[in-house]
Amino acid sequence: MQVDEKVLTEQTFDETLATTDGLLLVDFWAPWCGPCRAVAPVLEALTGESHGRVALAKVNVDEQPRLAARFEILSIPTILFVKDGRIVERVVGALPKAALQAKIQSALAA
Repeated sequence: MQVDEKVLTEQTFDETLATTDGLLLVDFWAPWCGPCRAVAPVLEALTGESHGRVALAKVNVDEQPRLAARFEILSIPTILFVKDGRIVERVVGALPKAALQAKIQSALAA
């Protein structure tokens, strides 16, 4: 299943966070990052399995360095879990699917 993911920029970031219903996963990544490439299909699968309750957005840190600096992204991948416009969880590194799924469930319940 192809997931509808958004590519965020400085111009679209705040509006997207404010207007997304449910839980939004914001994946800070770069094309040269091996762990980023490894976790991407896991995030897409989890989003696809969520029946519309979880959306996925991506921020390329090479193209959006000011967004990365704004959220103090020091290592990638970093995934922000955003609910009701607020960051409720942050994950650094490529976690296994089960661990990410547990974080999603926790964030949805928050």
